[in-house]
Amino acid sequence: MAPARRRDADPRGEGSLAARFVFWFGALVAAWHLWLNTFGLVSELRASVIHFAGFATIGALAWPALAGGGWRGGLAFAIDIAIALMAIGCAVYLLVGEDSFYARGSRFRWYDWAFTIAAPVIALEMIRRTTGLVVPILCILAFTYVTTWGRWLDGVLRFPGLSLEITLFRVFYSDDGMFGNIAQISWNLVTMFIIFGAFLQVSGADRFVLDIGRAIAKRVQGGPGFVAVIASALSGTISGSAVANVTSTGAVTIPLMIRAGFKPHFAGGVETAASTGGGILPPIMGAGAFIMASITGIPYLTIAAVSAIPALVYFAGVAFGVRIHARRHDIRFVDAEAPPVWQTVRRHGLPFLIPFAVLLYLLFSGIGPAYAAGAATAAVVAVSWISDTPMGPRRIVAALALGGRTMAPTAVLLVGIGVMISAVATTGLGNVFSIMIEKWAGGSLAVALVLIALASLILGAALPVTASYVVLATLSAPALADMIQGDAVRAAFAAGTIPEIARALAMLVAPEIALPPAGAPMPAADAARLFAAFPPEMRGQVVDATLAPGAATLALLSAHMIIFWLSQDSNVTPPVCIPAYAAAAIARASPMATALVAWRLAKSLYFIPLIFAYQPFLSPDPTVQLAIAAFALPGIYALSAAIEGFAEARLGLIERLVFGTAGFALIVPFGQLLNWIAIAVFVALMGLNLVRARRTTRLAAATPAA
Repeated sequence: MAPARRRDADPRGEGSLAARFVFWFGALVAAWHLWLNTFGLVSELRASVIHFAGFATIGALAWPALAGGGWRGGLAFAIDIAIALMAIGCAVYLLVGEDSFYARGSRFRWYDWAFTIAAPVIALEMIRRTTGLVVPILCILAFTYVTTWGRWLDGVLRFPGLSLEITLFRVFYSDDGMFGNIAQISWNLVTMFIIFGAFLQVSGADRFVLDIGRAIAKRVQGGPGFVAVIASALSGTISGSAVANVTSTGAVTIPLMIRAGFKPHFAGGVETAASTGGGILPPIMGAGAFIMASITGIPYLTIAAVSAIPALVYFAGVAFGVRIHARRHDIRFVDAEAPPVWQTVRRHGLPFLIPFAVLLYLLFSGIGPAYAAGAATAAVVAVSWISDTPMGPRRIVAALALGGRTMAPTAVLLVGIGVMISAVATTGLGNVFSIMIEKWAGGSLAVALVLIALASLILGAALPVTASYVVLATLSAPALADMIQGDAVRAAFAAGTIPEIARALAMLVAPEIALPPAGAPMPAADAARLFAAFPPEMRGQVVDATLAPGAATLALLSAHMIIFWLSQDSNVTPPVCIPAYAAAAIARASPMATALVAWRLAKSLYFIPLIFAYQPFLSPDPTVQLAIAAFALPGIYALSAAIEGFAEARLGLIERLVFGTAGFALIVPFGQLLNWIAIAVFVALMGLNLVRARRTTRLAAATPAA
């Protein structure tokens, strides 16, 4: 006789009817997305609302309104069933009533009110459960700004207001609303890559990721830390999620680092910083990269292609921090159990490498990213049969269910944030904030970068990565792109590149500025005054005539990439650094101490955007990127050493200042001559530091004999 179920048991605990429903429904939703993006023919609006209904249902049943069992669990379960049914009702409402809604001239009836109100309320409630209160509060403020309190403000922020009916119509039906462009990115691209990553995880590709990291770094000082960096980089290409990265690779790498001698909070910080890089490493970058492609109109393949080298420089920066820490604390550990590299590739590499080869081949052949991800997912299943982990029906369903559950928080976030995007598009707030940023910065790109970095730091302390990027990009990317172009024009003027149209216009707007002969250099102050003198309606002509073709696109991409990279710091800045909390739980360390270590190790999130701003580090020419990286790598190492007070040996105060100055000069170029001087200073200091380190090692070895 089966034991009676406890009355106070959680109605959705493991093995419950609700848990089984979430598993099978998640698999069904993921399978529907695979069909939709490969063979399906559904209108974008209808696909978006079905996408929302499916993942909101999963979210309602997987993340309860109230925790615990007993009457609280029962009440929460009843509420969540009602929310799930209402979410499905929103999809049914659109599918059944869309044509009749437009046929009557978009006039609202009672059920239009009910469902257009229910959809944003459900989305914001699901966001609250999965990512916290900040995004819902921002969305509510944005919505009420349009309908109510915008008319109470003065100056540029004043908005006369729209009726509730028009605002709800724009939120529900417009391309800038909940089921518009961002939702299309969610079901068309993000979901497909999340499902691809889930299939890779279930196929056992994560085992290859860990083994290859151990094989490569087994004899390096501080090797387990390098294992975390390598494994997290490769794992990031599977998931694109820092949290998933920490929980999968960190379960192995963090105990390995602790066993080698790293302190628990440092081990957790290394894994968090390395896992954060998964969101910037192609080919599967974070959801923000897909949104970037939609906002800028730059193909995702282009964004991914130019992101590879900067992402590798980021991981090198984390590795530098690990190396310095291992040298300072003399951590030496040889992983005798690590398999050889070739053996690892031969035994476990095919299920990982072949699907990626399929994905990249299709992307570079011009196939759409969603279809390429679907084909790569099929390749995972096919290749698994020549490995020791074949994917039969049971494992395929498990992969689909994992993909559905993993995608749910991101899906409701991307749909729900459409409430705020609709408000920004309706009111023109983006243009207003762009003007304000340019005014506060006084035309200085450096000041603008500091302002945006501070805004990112504040937002990152409360928002997840994707939300932080969307908010900042919507409000500040246009201004930042204009300032990057302006800085490039001023530099061109100073170098003597002043096109004829600029000379002609200068005679009208700034006759007091003496222009040099053609090709002759110009004082930087005069170049800045000249560009500032052109009114906005003339600047476009001057910029186009001065800069090379494609410069505007590069500036726009650089602006968005700066914001995208800065937004990643929400993974490592308390209090909403969820990856750091996950790593701290595995390491059994303080979450705050872990987050602070991760923040310190992830400092390249701030250094590399400086390179984006002042150098063509996102150029489509890889030789240009490699040349910049050749200076950036020693620059980041020098800055890391200056911050830590240690390179190969301890650094004095003067050495730290010189290291830091040289490193900054290598990242933000002040001229080619100064770059080479900085390199020479770096090499000289490193040479002296290495000599001191060897002397210290010899003395330490001789001491026991004495």
